Amino acid sequence: MRILFLTHYFPPEVNAPATRTFEHCSRWVAAGHQVTVFTCAPNCPNGILYKGYKNRFFQRETVDGIQVIRTWTYIAANRGSIRRTLNYITYMISATICSLFVIRPDIIIATSPQFFCGWAGLIASRLRRVRCVLEIRDIWPDSIVAVGAIRNRHVLRVLEWLERRMYSASHHIVTVGEGYRDCLIRKGVPVEKISVVMNGVDQGLFSHREPVMRLKHELGLEGKFVCSYIGTIGMACGLEVVLRAARLLKERGRNDIAFLLVGDGAIKAKLEKQASLAGLDNVVLTGRQDKERVPDFLSISDACLVHLKKTDLFTAVMPSKIFEAAAMGRPIINGVEGYASKMVKEAGAGLCVEPENEQQIVEALVRLADNPGFRRSLGEAGREYFTSRFDRGRLARDYIRLIERLRADSPLQKGASVA
Repeated sequence: MRILFLTHYFPPEVNAPATRTFEHCSRWVAAGHQVTVFTCAPNCPNGILYKGYKNRFFQRETVDGIQVIRTWTYIAANRGSIRRTLNYITYMISATICSLFVIRPDIIIATSPQFFCGWAGLIASRLRRVRCVLEIRDIWPDSIVAVGAIRNRHVLRVLEWLERRMYSASHHIVTVGEGYRDCLIRKGVPVEKISVVMNGVDQGLFSHREPVMRLKHELGLEGKFVCSYIGTIGMACGLEVVLRAARLLKERGRNDIAFLLVGDGAIKAKLEKQASLAGLDNVVLTGRQDKERVPDFLSISDACLVHLKKTDLFTAVMPSKIFEAAAMGRPIINGVEGYASKMVKEAGAGLCVEPENEQQIVEALVRLADNPGFRRSLGEAGREYFTSRFDRGRLARDYIRLIERLRADSPLQKGASVA
């Protein structure tokens, strides 16, 4: 089967959508399918081209058997609204044009966010007369409203109309969790049009290993209980709470506990500056790291923080970093309410705290730091639960079977319009 996959993010970018897309596509190629990915020149999250790449139209490369076509976009950092919107729209236009110059696929998959990537897939599906599967990993525009990125009511009404049309025009929707499925149903999407393919973990990369003590020494964390946050340091994450918790730990004399923030994003520089001004030497920020190095950072973590701002929308989210931390046997301090909290509790994989509540984070840290047997039992329970249920290879097989059924079903729905 020939699959055309549209995604704004792809390795060497290291965020969750890039990882999910690569891990699925590489396994589909290994199973004998032909996969072409349309994406941008890597620049996320700071809007700076990665070394060795150029921002040009229709650049080809092969990554683990995947035919990757990188197309020109207006590059912008992952913050603000106007320039970022231009980045999204230029991707939509470029990817749609590119779709005319490849062998006709059997099916198109377009993943959102970003929002206009979904529209690129829908337009391309009409032009090439093939079915389009829309993959929803975030609910737009709700999520950008939740973090205050857009407040103009007229703009939001337009985006909401586009959202409804996007769901209606797609032939099927795949989402990454029950929470998002329920959100889509509340928005009027028929339940039979939605399938869930959860995020998962590559057990070849994320498995139990001994701590890389050299790395701990390089970071100045020897002898410390390390609580790591590994992922995008963006507006939605609410990581200002880490600085408040770090200050509280100092006030309580718990100099044995430190935070390690691994990643980059819209608020990373601000957090770094604030930590420096406040003299918070118990907060270490590393900047962006290659995906292959993430297990090393997890290996030196005694606990892993998962956190999003306190807002109703995020109760539907199941962050992918939970799967990776749990697979390596690390107890989780979960600051995401709703489905994520429910699963962490069901797995016995960690402690759940109220989002943006530094008091509860500190209490959880102290409890874990002072009880090594307890944190070990949480880590073991989490590893057993998540690796037995959410292996990325099995999920990729489930996904491709779904795609094969959709392709084999009825022909292109003549009534599905993107107008």
